[in-house]
Amino acid sequence: MSKGLMNREYTRREFMKMTAKGLAGVSLSGSMLSLLGTTLAQAEQLQLYPNAEYLLVFNPARCTGCQRCELNCTLANDGVAQPYLSRIHVRDYAQFGGDVTTEYLDDSGFFGNFSIPAETCRQCKDAPCMVGCPVKAINPDPVTGARVVDENVCIGCGACVNNCPWHMPRLRPDTGKSTKCINCGACVAGCPTSALKMIQWEDVATAMNAGA
Repeated sequence: MSKGLMNREYTRREFMKMTAKGLAGVSLSGSMLSLLGTTLAQAEQLQLYPNAEYLLVFNPARCTGCQRCELNCTLANDGVAQPYLSRIHVRDYAQFGGDVTTEYLDDSGFFGNFSIPAETCRQCKDAPCMVGCPVKAINPDPVTGARVVDENVCIGCGACVNNCPWHMPRLRPDTGKSTKCINCGACVAGCPTSALKMIQWEDVATAMNAGA
């Protein structure tokens, strides 16, 4: 493993230790708040998705529910504007927020406090979608670490969808094959309010050291 990769992994682990129970009670420096694109009052609401390449940050307080992230995702990956296929899910929670299967409070969404939650792939180390695939069609990308579906191997059985606690993989109606997040960042590029941010681990390390 190169020195750069080792540094990123160290920063990722240290950041995850610091935020293991969320950002409530964590002392955040001005540098870290600026990097995360949040205020101290909003910090507790942030949803953090750390992976090998970068930290994906979603700020529900900034989200307007426009679904451009979902459209950008599918245009970039599937060549169609189809929110159902999106690897990030906003529309599912835009109206009433979470339900019994999610961690969100029922007072979120348009009919609650207007804070809109989102869900995307956690790129789990021992990903249930990957472990449960009967034909081993899901494997880590050697560069990004993302768990990627090989459509040439996938048989469309849906085991990955059912095994994932958040049901992040989706079966494409046109091909019958599974698809999931590959850490491409198209969702971030399409957000008009910067509710989504993709932050490199080197920048996280700098902000953490600034607040030390």
